[in-house]
Amino acid sequence: MNAPPPVADDFALFLDFDGTLVEIAPTPTSIDIAPSLAGHLKRLERRLAGALALVSGRSIRELDDFLDPLDLPAAGLHGLETRFRAGEPAEPAPVGPEIAMLKEALSGSGLLSRGVTLEDKGAALAVHYRIAPDCEEAVMEVMRQVLEGLPDLHLVRGKMVVEAKPAYRDKGWAVSRFMEMDPFRGRTPVFVGDDVTDEDGIRMAQALGGFGIKIGDGHSEARFRLAGVKEVHAWLEETVSARARPPSRTTTPRSDSE
Repeated sequence: MNAPPPVADDFALFLDFDGTLVEIAPTPTSIDIAPSLAGHLKRLERRLAGALALVSGRSIRELDDFLDPLDLPAAGLHGLETRFRAGEPAEPAPVGPEIAMLKEALSGSGLLSRGVTLEDKGAALAVHYRIAPDCEEAVMEVMRQVLEGLPDLHLVRGKMVVEAKPAYRDKGWAVSRFMEMDPFRGRTPVFVGDDVTDEDGIRMAQALGGFGIKIGDGHSEARFRLAGVKEVHAWLEETVSARARPPSRTTTPRSDSE
């Protein structure tokens, strides 16, 4: 496993939430938040002079609720919502009629009685089948059929979840926008994430001269890897507790693509 270097003072750090900062749970609301997490993130934000952002499939409001009273720069719903500066209101994503049509079709499919759950995110709809894994193919079939008539939406697959969302933004877009603004501008972008949707952020960070960190198993274009959430916390805590040095400019990290 190619371990990442310590966080350097010139990093712009982009963190996924579920599967990266918190363990994935059977339902979106049943996650366990480490009591120390908000404090570590706040100290890390200060260390990086504000160049720390959450980039998540969750809404920004959910992230704020889980990390209260912390309100970091964030991109929610895979970039559909944005808050480029801490303390400012989030810019909401426009909500079209397509999501309501998809929700109605799924509600009438019979899947909800088999353990499939819907998470209405406003501009996006997440369909969870973690407690009903045998429904995966049925979920995908229903969503593909409905989306044939809704070309403005596309599917984003994750760990035991599939989302339908407008196609014009993703986590890579969010990273690129943050990197155009202070205090992120001119820094080395680093994206940390565990899921397929995080690969857009990882690719963008690496295209802009930084690198990605893949959490857990599976294929990734990230140059570095950590085993899981505990290892992410240890990496962040090490950064907070000790002044880290920048990685060597003379070493080219190898690709990690298991």
